[in-house]
Amino acid sequence: MFLTSEKEVSMHYNLSENKMEDLKIAYIGGGSRGWARTFMTDLALEAQLSGEIRLYDIDRESALQNEKIGNDLRTRPDVVGNWQYRTCDSLQEALTGADFVVISILPGTFDEMESDVHMPERLGVWQSVGDTTGPGGIIRALRTLPMYRTIAEAIRTFSPDAWVINYSNPMSLCVRMLYHVFPEIKAFGCCHEVFGTQELLKGILEKELHVENVRREDIHVNVVGINHFTWFTDASFRGIDLFPVFGDYAGRHYEEGFEDSVANWMNSSFNCTHRVKFDLFRRYEAIAAAGDRHLAEFMPGDEYLKNPETVSSWRFSLTPVSWRKEDCRQRMEKSRRLYSGAEKLALTPTGEEGILLIKALCGLGRVISNVNIPNTRLQIPNLPADTVVETNAVFDRDSIRPVAAGEMPEALKELTMPHIRNYERALQAAERPDLSLIVDAFMEDPNMKGKRVTRPQAESLAKDMIRATQKYLPKEWTAFI
Repeated sequence: MFLTSEKEVSMHYNLSENKMEDLKIAYIGGGSRGWARTFMTDLALEAQLSGEIRLYDIDRESALQNEKIGNDLRTRPDVVGNWQYRTCDSLQEALTGADFVVISILPGTFDEMESDVHMPERLGVWQSVGDTTGPGGIIRALRTLPMYRTIAEAIRTFSPDAWVINYSNPMSLCVRMLYHVFPEIKAFGCCHEVFGTQELLKGILEKELHVENVRREDIHVNVVGINHFTWFTDASFRGIDLFPVFGDYAGRHYEEGFEDSVANWMNSSFNCTHRVKFDLFRRYEAIAAAGDRHLAEFMPGDEYLKNPETVSSWRFSLTPVSWRKEDCRQRMEKSRRLYSGAEKLALTPTGEEGILLIKALCGLGRVISNVNIPNTRLQIPNLPADTVVETNAVFDRDSIRPVAAGEMPEALKELTMPHIRNYERALQAAERPDLSLIVDAFMEDPNMKGKRVTRPQAESLAKDMIRATQKYLPKEWTAFI
């Protein structure tokens, strides 16, 4: 259980109108062209919250663009949220007196991510995302975690009572570092992958049982795992056990996947047909609750990621960084149009729950949602304490109460533990540069092991990947490359 002082929150509460006013939210990474717009949209559509958004970003020009885009929303008749956006020049300015802190950053540039994702391909190691686990996730962590140390220290100094919401990847390690530096921090990580699998269950339910107007939120699930390798050990809708429904559908549609997703998969670098989920259910009798692109990276590399042809046969995609670069270019163009007024921000609910969680923490409701926080052994008794796990939690006024998810089935625990051990290696290496820890992580990664990579090959790859990202690493790493 986490609690803040009643005094701090009650200062903002308008009892007569059931609103929370004058909230101060620090947005670290406030020049974002993705999550920032999601955040702006949901805030604009929320009438019960108002206050100030403090944008801080090392790219100050991008933050200034978002400042104008956000403030322009106040003049629109379709906007019900009342927010003032302000660009800050330091973490101290952004954080001092903040009630909430949102972190959404890109560690480095897409050039660094390009080496994360594509350099291992020389050893036949394919990564469909490359930002969470495997060689790409480990090297991304090396440059991300020092940034998170700085952020955690600043929060401890300038806003120790603030609630901290993380959206950056690698999610588990980012949240782990925040608590490692500042154990009393009130931080949690939000991820929408579980929502996508609830939507899949909703679609199957509507098709199989002809139920209409099902809401995603009415699909009740027990979530257990680590970020991007989460599982449902129970799923129901109004008393209906959805496991037999899912299993029957998956068996009949095993070859093509979920029929409504085929067209989207063929035209997207992000979508899938859920064939990997269907296969994992057949093997482990649990519903894997992330996108197939993420799930594949946690499994042995001779299975779903054997080669591009295998990936295609499972009907998901390898997302090349060239696609991300082009997407970034288009987002930058859109930012310029929004900034100039040539285009208006579309105000359609995003489906994210960040604002709902803020409302709940302000006392404006109660929400049960999946969340990434350290394991107290209450959530998952047979995973190590302090590992950042993803389970459900109850969000209420000034508190998060994690839900006891129960033990992770042994077969799933066996798949998960190599990644938990590698996260600890990455954390240690980020705190005390040590090439052997990174090589050990590469050798223990299931994707790399599935390709029978030798230790000399792993060491050579690690050195080259570190060299490609060294400007974002502590100078001590130069001794190893």
